[in-house]
Amino acid sequence: MVMKALAYLNKYLFNYKYRLVLGIFFVVITNLFAIIPAQIVREALDYIQKNSLLHQNAPIKLFDFTILKFGLLILSMALLKGLFLFFMRQTIIVMSRLIEYDLKNDIYQHYQTLPLSFYRQNNTGDLMARISEDVGKVRMYLGPAIMYGINLVVIAVLVISYMFSVNATLALYVLTPLPILSLLIYWVSNTIEKRSTEIQQKLSNLSTFTQEAFSGIRVLKAFVRENSSKAKMETEAEGYRAKQLALTKIQAVFQPLVLAMIGLSTILTVYIGGIQVSEGKITIGIIAEFIMYVYMLTWPVTSLGWTTSLVQRAAASQKRINEFLNTKSTIVSKINLETPIQGSITFNKVSITYPDSGIQAIKNISFQIDAGKSLGILGTTGAGKSTIASLINRMYDADQGEIWIDGKDIKDFSPNHLRANIGYVPQDVFLFSDTIQNNIAFGKNDITQEEIVSAAKKADLYDNIMAFPQQFETIVGERGITLSGGQKQRVSIARALVVEPKILILDDALSAVDTKTENTILHSLQEVMKHRTSVIISHRVSSVKLCDKIIVLDKGEMLETGTHEELIKADGTYKKLYFQQLESEV
Repeated sequence: MVMKALAYLNKYLFNYKYRLVLGIFFVVITNLFAIIPAQIVREALDYIQKNSLLHQNAPIKLFDFTILKFGLLILSMALLKGLFLFFMRQTIIVMSRLIEYDLKNDIYQHYQTLPLSFYRQNNTGDLMARISEDVGKVRMYLGPAIMYGINLVVIAVLVISYMFSVNATLALYVLTPLPILSLLIYWVSNTIEKRSTEIQQKLSNLSTFTQEAFSGIRVLKAFVRENSSKAKMETEAEGYRAKQLALTKIQAVFQPLVLAMIGLSTILTVYIGGIQVSEGKITIGIIAEFIMYVYMLTWPVTSLGWTTSLVQRAAASQKRINEFLNTKSTIVSKINLETPIQGSITFNKVSITYPDSGIQAIKNISFQIDAGKSLGILGTTGAGKSTIASLINRMYDADQGEIWIDGKDIKDFSPNHLRANIGYVPQDVFLFSDTIQNNIAFGKNDITQEEIVSAAKKADLYDNIMAFPQQFETIVGERGITLSGGQKQRVSIARALVVEPKILILDDALSAVDTKTENTILHSLQEVMKHRTSVIISHRVSSVKLCDKIIVLDKGEMLETGTHEELIKADGTYKKLYFQQLESEV
């Protein structure tokens, strides 16, 4: 189950297979240089014991060249081990960092391919947690866990094989605690896997809450909810802390038990080895060699719990990542058509129900607008106006009916090509924490300053920009917080105009400006709208009255359609709204 989730990472390991193979080679060499000193110590002790027996009455020499040679050999082995240990980390740990980089990029790229419905069903904090904290946990598996895991296997094979080659009977006694240790590790692994998954979910909840609190800080302060937010934060943090402590308790019990098993092996080495020395079967040097072997196994075996924890956490994190990576976009093209778009739009009995809420946004909507003409969509909140804009942009696909662009099924066009020909000004304006200039230029590469200035003038924004001390270099702040609502909307309009779209969609884009500014902007846009298809969505009659065709929506259904004059004569909902809003402006 664990490796099934981590199997997704095999393709990255294959991409860096040469680093991995080289790293394994360095692990083997490193451990060889770690084992050889134990044999040298055995030779040295046996040499001392032999000489002491031969020269019992001779004075002890302060300096013995042979002992010095043994010492220099041990020092050389230690230096070589350190050198190859450095190479080992430089190959495997660096490999994990490279894979971490690739994985984050792949996740981010995949996020961008997913439809808008995906983002309605998943919160931003969870998305951030999976690309940051979860990838970090996976990186620990790709680096330290793999490195120490391979190191454990290599040193276990080398040490155990050497132990049996020296004295099989003593080796069997020394390794007796290992089966008990294996059962212990199995129990710990299952417990860690369960608790690691719970920890990552709690961390995701904590990240989501924190992100929302900071994003909505103005609302928090306006309603004096700081203490309430703090209390909720403490609750979320306490849940995360409790899960972390539960995992820590398991690890705290595991470490002493492992060390007890190692201590038992050491006692057995000295006791059984001592009996064999007294029987003349082995030398004291062999006991010393075995003790060194036991302690060589101490760190790898002790780290097994930590390594197992890393693998389990990585598996839990990768499982969460895989959930999103296995989510495929439903917004795909039949033939990826990229022919030039003129801008005619046709809706034929279109209906859509949002899958996350189950609410039917629009029902049986039909209209047709020729290229270069303008369409006004009027309705109150919840009428389905923005849904029509999202369908033209193909952020969603209709459940029923057909949508044509230039007489072709909208699903035939490449989504990127379609959207590149649409200038969209959303109702909920989003500006990046960057300069006004870069926000306007966002949708177009190789843009000139003249084009930016022209778009700002058409959006009736130029005078406002020039009044700022930094003018076009003014930083708007996160989500445009330093600008007024009307200024943000006009920056968004300028951003849409600068790409010279074939279809221009203004989704209630003038709701934050007064009637006078609205009329000024609409007047400025008249020249722009002559050359492209325009869809103006609004709850104000004043925004749509000059359009070539107007449709009136209510609760997702189309009530009326026609020109301003025709709808006034019809004496219906449009006329009623028109005079109500006219009276409110007096």
